[in-house]
Amino acid sequence: MSGLPPMEGYRPYGVPGGRRRESIVMLFEEFEAIRLADYENLTQEEAAKRMNISRPTFTRLYDKARKVVARAFVESKAIEIRGGHYSLEDHWYRCRRCHQVHASRYPTDRCLSCNSEDIIVMGPE
Repeated sequence: MSGLPPMEGYRPYGVPGGRRRESIVMLFEEFEAIRLADYENLTQEEAAKRMNISRPTFTRLYDKARKVVARAFVESKAIEIRGGHYSLEDHWYRCRRCHQVHASRYPTDRCLSCNSEDIIVMGPE
């Protein structure tokens, strides 16, 4: 993966229930499949190469991710983006204070933006 998403997920807007609403999990690699195919407009073959997986595996990830989004839209469910099987070259973390996502070559215990120690280390589970 080239990086982690800058958010933890999405919630439906204008629907009662707020934080108590049931959510659906989208794995990091499913998010990456949508990002490559729909945002970067790569073919499935190009996206599979970028993710270092086979084209059939990419197709399965992409189809599952699309179903997660469709179910969330139709059933007004939140999407949590977490988990999965992936590798990252850098150390990634999210700051709970300023909500920025950063990557660093070396582990850190402070946010690069606001210097807060209240960070969440992100990485493969």
